[in-house]
Amino acid sequence: QVQLAESGGGLVQAGGSLRLSCAASGLTFSSYCMAWFRQAPGKERDIVAAISRYGTSTYYADSVKGRFTISRDNAKNTVYLQLNSLKPEDTAVYYCAAEFYGGILTIRERYHYWGQGTQVTVSS
Repeated sequence: QVQLAESGGGLVQAGGSLRLSCAASGLTFSSYCMAWFRQAPGKERDIVAAISRYGTSTYYADSVKGRFTISRDNAKNTVYLQLNSLKPEDTAVYYCAAEFYGGILTIRERYHYWGQGTQVTVSS
């Protein structure tokens, strides 16, 4: 079955950086649109970034543009999220998601496969 495993979360000071990884198995990775979502306590799970099958198209939420970068390595079945210039409001559980799709998907309900999440905490 499809499994997504996130790693790389942690505690960082404001202005710092983290790199999240999501290792996928049980799927033909290069056939899937991949995305990162995040959910803060008491809030909805919102999209952060998405990347198309071969990495030719990307999407970023306005709140992270210019600070976060999504990328993928299809040879390693892994998608990454580089988080720079972190702010306390970036604190959340970050989830990896996958969907069989040729383009970019930004709607949470369109993604069938999810990881367990990794906590990112940014202190001020």
